[in-house]
Formats: sequence, C-alpha cells, structure tokens
Amino acid sequence: MNESTNTLTIAVIGAGYAARLHGDAYRRVYGATPRLKWIIDPDMERAEKLKAAYGYEFAAPDFSSALADGEVDVIDICTPPVCHRDMILAALEAGKHVICEKPLLGYFGEEGDPEPVGLKVPKAKMYAKVLSDMDRLDQALARSGKVFCYAENYVYAAAVQRAAQLIGFKKSKLLFLKGEESLKGSQARASGEWRNIGGGSLIRAGVHPLSSLLMLKQTEARARGEQIGIASVVADMGMATRSLNQYDHRYIAADPTDVEDYASLSITFTDGTKAQVNTSDLLLGGTRGFIEAYSSDGVLYGKISPVDVVKSYYLDEEGLEDVELSEMLLTKTGWNQPFVADETIRGFLGELQDFVECILTGREPISNFALARDTTKVVYAAYQSAEEGRRIDL
Repeated sequence: MNESTNTLTIAVIGAGYAARLHGDAYRRVYGATPRLKWIIDPDMERAEKLKAAYGYEFAAPDFSSALADGEVDVIDICTPPVCHRDMILAALEAGKHVICEKPLLGYFGEEGDPEPVGLKVPKAKMYAKVLSDMDRLDQALARSGKVFCYAENYVYAAAVQRAAQLIGFKKSKLLFLKGEESLKGSQARASGEWRNIGGGSLIRAGVHPLSSLLMLKQTEARARGEQIGIASVVADMGMATRSLNQYDHRYIAADPTDVEDYASLSITFTDGTKAQVNTSDLLLGGTRGFIEAYSSDGVLYGKISPVDVVKSYYLDEEGLEDVELSEMLLTKTGWNQPFVADETIRGFLGELQDFVECILTGREPISNFALARDTTKVVYAAYQSAEEGRRIDL
C-alpha cells in the first residue's frame, strides 16, 4: 500500500461476470487509486480479455502468482463459491486484505458423501460444517489484522443505504422486515447441483435481501444502543419446476437436480421482532428485488429491480445486440424497464468505494465478516429447518 498516493494494488481472482462488475466499479472509485495488477483465471483466454478490457498489468492461471507478489495489498475473490474458504485463508495467511464475493462459503460435499449431495447429505451435517469453517476463518482474520470485505452489493444498493440512513436518524424500532429476490433461474447448468453452489435459489439469490435485512436490523441496534441477535429460523423450500413437462419448461431456466428453486424463511430476532425472506427461480419478466421495513414510526419500501425511471418500447432489436437493457429478459422488444445508473442503484460502486476506503484507513466495512457469517448461518439453518420441518434455534 502506497499511503502517500492512496494507491492500493489489487489482484482479482476469477475472470467471470463478478470480475467485470468489480472492474467497472474500480474505474469509478474516487479518493484513492486502485492499481489493477493481476487478473487470475485458469482460462487464460478469458483472463487476457479482462486484462485488455480493464488494464490489468498481468494475467496468470495460478492463484499463487498473486499471493507471492509483495506489492499486492488486496486479494479480490470473484471465483465460484466452492473456492472461497481456501482462498480466503490463503490470502489472510499471505498478509493480504480480502474482498470476497457472496456467498461467503458453503457445503459442497465431502469424501464419502452419497450422491446427490443436496438430497442425500443431512442438512444438520452441512450446518455444523459451515459453522466450523466460519470459526476457522474468524480466527485467521483475527490473527492477520487485515480487513475483510464481504461483496454483497444489495447492502450498498441506493434504496437500502437510504433506508439505513433514515432508520439511523429516526432510531426506529423495526417490527417486521421483508425482502425478496426472484428471477427465472441461472443460465449456468452448474447451478442445479448442490456440490457446485452449496444450495439453490436461497444461497444464490436470496442472500441478497437476507444480508440487507440483517444489516438494517444492526443499524437499528446501533442507533438505539441495543444488542440484537438472531434467535431462530423456520423455512419452507421446494423444487417446483420438477412439475414442468419439457414444453412448459421452455422459458424457465431453473433445472434443479438437488437444490431448491423456491425458499421462504421467517427469522425471529432476540427482541421478538421478525423478518421474512422469499426467493425463487420461478419468475419470468426480469428480476424482482426489494426490501421493506415496518417500524414503530414509519414504513420504508426499497426497490432494487426493476427500476421505474425509464421505460422503453421497441419493435425490433437492431442496434441493441450488445446492449444490456435489463436483467433476465428474453427479448428487448415491447415494453421494458431499462437499467439506469445500475452500478449505483444495485450497489456495485458503493461496495467497492467503501472497501477501498476501509482498507486504506482500517475502518470496518458496512458489509463485513460478521454480516457474512450471520447470513451464512441463517442460510444453512434454513436448509436444516426446511428438511426437518422444525424451527432451528441459533
């Protein structure tokens, strides 16, 4: 870290979709200079494309290249979740600050597990394993003295940040929180198998509103000088798309082997208040994402997607072939709601701005390890709850 110039030297691990979002955000960070030194990916063709697009100095297939570089301050992990735990540990042990994409980690199967993992391995075993893994990460982080940043963009979404600001000013008592992210499912075939993702729609999409609601509850606790934890979780899940024949399945992307495509969970906090999170891969027409907060002195509605600022109507897609109009839409014709200031509204810029500032100053990020840990704990407690048909006390 070059303190005189506020320059952070960064290595991004993984050259997929998340790396592009981070690359776009680093370009817009102000008050500091992110130096993009390494882009790491086993697929060198993909790595070289990002190197050219964002001006990385080097591309390499091996994570060790970045770990061994004494100039690298930050390891930014944008890999599939199965890699997260070991990469976080390696980065902390190498004396690097860490940025890690959601989810923090998961259960992906162990030697001797029956197949398919999501249907045959008890969720109680998964829950215990992720708790143990998170304890290990927590200890490594404490030893390192480094900053850990949890790249959960919803937390930094414009609507969520504004809601947090108002809750802080009003010192509102939050009685009930509600959030959702639903879409038509992931296009990646790997998303249908537990051993690739660590779960289904909940850990892939539902963690977005879940983390945001947990952050808002902690905002309330700080504003009111209270200690509020998570008391219990009860959940219901399913694989609704299993009911579809081949013809009826033509528009829905979700094709689960052993993961949920629907999840609904209810959280009880230690003060007796409640939160509800819904998520599914059953929604056509784009992505639906929102948070709601019902308090003792007001109501807050926060809409993340779709955005209502601009509407478009086209009869053909000529000239729009390379334009991302909106997320998860099959066509750009007819009426649509195009992205507007997407990097701000969905929080991608805000999270990287906060992370860079925190690493330079030693301040704790808004989206930190504690939030990542609580989110993951709730997710796997919910999986156990749905399987066993009972409330799980945390």
